[in-house]
Amino acid sequence: MSKKNIKAIDALQEAQKIAFAPFVFQTTVSLKKLGVFDFIFENNAKGGVTISEISAALSLTEYGLSVLLEIAESADIVSLDEDGKYELTKIGYFLSYNPMTEVNMNFTQDVCYQGLFHLQDAIKEGKPAGLKELGDWKTVYEGLSQLEPQVQQSWFAFDHFYSDGIFEEALRLVFRHEPKLLFDIGGNTGKFAIQCCTYNPDVHIRIFDLPGQLKKALHKTAEKGFEDRVSGTAIDWLSDNPEIPLGADTIWMSQFLDCFSKEEILKILKTAVRAMDSDTELIIIETYTDRQKFGNAKFTLEATSLYFTAIANGNSKMYKATELIALANEAGLEIKEDVNLGEFHTLFVCKKI
Repeated sequence: MSKKNIKAIDALQEAQKIAFAPFVFQTTVSLKKLGVFDFIFENNAKGGVTISEISAALSLTEYGLSVLLEIAESADIVSLDEDGKYELTKIGYFLSYNPMTEVNMNFTQDVCYQGLFHLQDAIKEGKPAGLKELGDWKTVYEGLSQLEPQVQQSWFAFDHFYSDGIFEEALRLVFRHEPKLLFDIGGNTGKFAIQCCTYNPDVHIRIFDLPGQLKKALHKTAEKGFEDRVSGTAIDWLSDNPEIPLGADTIWMSQFLDCFSKEEILKILKTAVRAMDSDTELIIIETYTDRQKFGNAKFTLEATSLYFTAIANGNSKMYKATELIALANEAGLEIKEDVNLGEFHTLFVCKKI
């Protein structure tokens, strides 16, 4: 990639934006939560509103509003005209009302913000040094069912935003061979298992996950009336010799492997291969950094890698498709199909070599 031409004064400006990025982020969070963005947007059509109007409407001091709106204006989040009236810019609109931006911001604020302070230690130690800001676990996955409600809500909202949209398309591929037994590896909240049972009346699902998450998933599937078709087995993929049984027609791993290091992924895939016969399909769905059509998606994934480093487990990331293909081949798998799903995802259908 060629070097970008930029004037020194512009480069200095961009450097200051990075130096004070946490200030702008917290300003944005405050303006959203205080209702300032909503009030400004509601008055955009009439040419904007003054600080005094915002102050009176929201019972906030003009001083407090001034410190927030001044830096928001410098960051191009709001605009200010010669009459002292504020309007939302396009950037401000997306920060306020774009669903992807909302889940990303809540995830950053509630799950990652304090933990990212420990990123340098995480890099040095190879451990999630920032996880202690959320709880006392070796990985975040051990504590998902115990997170504070707001943190848990933001974590699952982030996770589901980047998976729910592709389920319908993926289900058509999963069930074209009419599997009778599907292994759901990393069943999370049981959402996919529920969709499978709804989609096909004959399929049985077996979820493999950590004890806390498995309990939650089985409770959710039972609530939907699928307790006779959904079962589960607790498993720790970080143990020395994790095993899953033979017999599955399809093994499903969606946004699961990015939670592990390359060495751990290889171990997991080899475990799956031992449980497969020549007819078993292993379906892997991930969001790969080298398969994104838009720069904002690639940027989001690369930022998510830092969450894995500082908070989740200390040793995983959002991978390139080329890296996962190489690991699958090393584990004894052949990629039979390579399918784009939605805006972000890639689905691999793997068979045992």
